[in-house]
Amino acid sequence: MSQPPATISETARRVLDVEMRGLEQLAQDLPGDFTAFIEAVLSMSGRLIVSGIGKSAHIGHKISATLASTGTPSLFVHATEASHGDLGMIVPGDIAIVISNSGQTRELQDLVSYCKRFDIPMAGISANPDSVLMRAATYQLLIPKAEEACSIGMAPTTSTTITLALGDAIAVALMEQRGFTADHFKNFHPGGKLGMQLATVGDLMHGGNLPLVAGDTPMSDVLLAMTAHGLGAALVVRDGQLSGFITDGDLRRHMDDLLSKTAADIATKDPTTMHPDDFAAEAMAVLNRLKVNVLPILDQQGAPVGLLHMQDLVRAGVV
Repeated sequence: MSQPPATISETARRVLDVEMRGLEQLAQDLPGDFTAFIEAVLSMSGRLIVSGIGKSAHIGHKISATLASTGTPSLFVHATEASHGDLGMIVPGDIAIVISNSGQTRELQDLVSYCKRFDIPMAGISANPDSVLMRAATYQLLIPKAEEACSIGMAPTTSTTITLALGDAIAVALMEQRGFTADHFKNFHPGGKLGMQLATVGDLMHGGNLPLVAGDTPMSDVLLAMTAHGLGAALVVRDGQLSGFITDGDLRRHMDDLLSKTAADIATKDPTTMHPDDFAAEAMAVLNRLKVNVLPILDQQGAPVGLLHMQDLVRAGVV
């Protein structure tokens, strides 16, 4: 028989509360070897190998993926597969992270022995300081013996959450020590929505041959330039600098006597602009706020180098 909704929600809150307490324990008592381990990884010539078995293997996969995407070369090696040939993936210059809450998992024996034999530095993540794993570890990343959140106190819940959080702490500490930036992050995430959110204006703008006109250009010629480029705008320049901006909206506002005017007569004199290294997501926010479809893109000296249209952002998936 299913439990009443109130009881179900109480269970959820209890689980979250238990796991939060475990994370608080970890934050208050960070492993003593944490800093030394981070310094060793920063100076290594190889990769950070992550290994485990069972639930620890699932957590290890995620830790390794986070490391690899944030600037630390990393590879996950399953402890069982390691005993059947995958030990060859681990070479001098690498450092290993071996995960086992008990530290006594028999399937880790070959991996631990291999690291010792070939002088591969190894960090153990475990809640048991006296375990085989932790005695063999070069760096002891001891996690608290926190209460598991499941009702029988046996299913890995709090312990895996703590381990995952420690992996995040390792990855972020390495990121910050390396000065890892959003541009670096973008290099590892070129695809999907995240990649597009990290795209820059320069990645998507129209550059090269632009609709440039002088301030005294008759509007008949401005219209020809705008039509030829098909971007719904013209850049008014003086001495190589942007002095005004004309859009389709400006044309409509001056429709009555448009052809009797020059570019300078109808151009917006101080338009909102962006730079090629600004994020495309920021440009989308600007376009939405101003309720316009196109922006002039300037270099650091104020010279126009591109036009960015709303449709370019929409096609790229920047929303």
